[in-house]
Amino acid sequence: MPYYRSVGHVPPKRHTQHRDAEGRLLYEELMGEEGFSSDSSLLYHREIPSAITGSRVWEPAGQDTTANHPLKPRHLRPHDLWPGEEWRGTDAVTGRRLLLGNADVRISYAVAGAASPLYRNGTGDECVYVESGSATVETVFGTLAARAGDYVLLPRATTHRWLPEGDEPLRLYCVEANSHIAPARRYLSKYGQLLEHAPFCERDLHGPADVLSATGEDVEVHVKHRGPRGELLGTVFTQATHPFDVVGWDGCLYPYTFSVHDFEPLTGRVHQPPPVHQVFEGDNFVICNFVPRKVDYHPLSIPVPYYHSNVDSDEVMFYCGGDYEARKGSGIGQGSVSLHPGGHAHGPQPGAYERSIGAEFFDELAVMVDTFRPLELGEGALAAEDPAYAWTWAGRGQGV
Repeated sequence: MPYYRSVGHVPPKRHTQHRDAEGRLLYEELMGEEGFSSDSSLLYHREIPSAITGSRVWEPAGQDTTANHPLKPRHLRPHDLWPGEEWRGTDAVTGRRLLLGNADVRISYAVAGAASPLYRNGTGDECVYVESGSATVETVFGTLAARAGDYVLLPRATTHRWLPEGDEPLRLYCVEANSHIAPARRYLSKYGQLLEHAPFCERDLHGPADVLSATGEDVEVHVKHRGPRGELLGTVFTQATHPFDVVGWDGCLYPYTFSVHDFEPLTGRVHQPPPVHQVFEGDNFVICNFVPRKVDYHPLSIPVPYYHSNVDSDEVMFYCGGDYEARKGSGIGQGSVSLHPGGHAHGPQPGAYERSIGAEFFDELAVMVDTFRPLELGEGALAAEDPAYAWTWAGRGQGV
């Protein structure tokens, strides 16, 4: 069981009596995915975790999407969505701005300076990349330290909150799935262990090391969930007691962090395809990262990507550090997001193909999401689009 963890106090046998030091019976909660047929953990609460005293509607802002039609590549500048000091009063949950989405995955961006409410995503797992800043993420399983370059993986229905630290804005790139998000299956043995050829290992995955054992009454929790037709809904529960009253848990489902700086890039004599950069996957999408690395060493190699028609995928790149060689001259910079849709042949900007010849090292950092269903544009994308980007390969056309 390579991912098994046990934190705090748990009984020697599951589904048996577990009492605290005063002899009070604790309440066991199974948190699992895919019914009772996938990963799960058992948590032990001081009070009944199902007890609620209120329920009201919460309407997450700006969740509608618009088709990418007529089809074209897009460049988004989400940094522009928070001018001045507006981020100081924004939190990492209710302040998210939707960039792109489909039935499988939704990609949002947030810049936060305020503590978030307690939050539970009941629609699927979340993978949140920390572009800059730092935070403590308090969860029902315990605390996580989130730093620049960290992916924070939060399983479906994990109650948690984001607490930004310091005076720097907390910039987050949020990938919300309608499924489980896990390390890429091709890196795993048939029993689930990360194999020798994987570019990271279990030592790089950092789960909670403590429990919070919090107390309190009538605590509000924002819950995102699905309606009967698959629509996205929100509810605020008032829970009778604090959901972080857990004294111990064990199992194979829990939140964890993984630093992009612990990813060991795979390289070759000629240019390697995007799957070598893969980290995680969910239903109908994958997450990859491009990190600083030595590049192709064949004497006639061309290190930047060849032009490709991704007929099966929409490709989304988030440029979060370094100098991305293939996009020079396009206006893309730190914090940019590009959408290269299926049906459009995309690749490096004019001149990048030639300039890369002879390069030995790329100092770049980018997170890529490839989806297998078309992505639509959220309100954040429409508010932060660079209208000239689609025509930069030709150097002429609309907007140029």
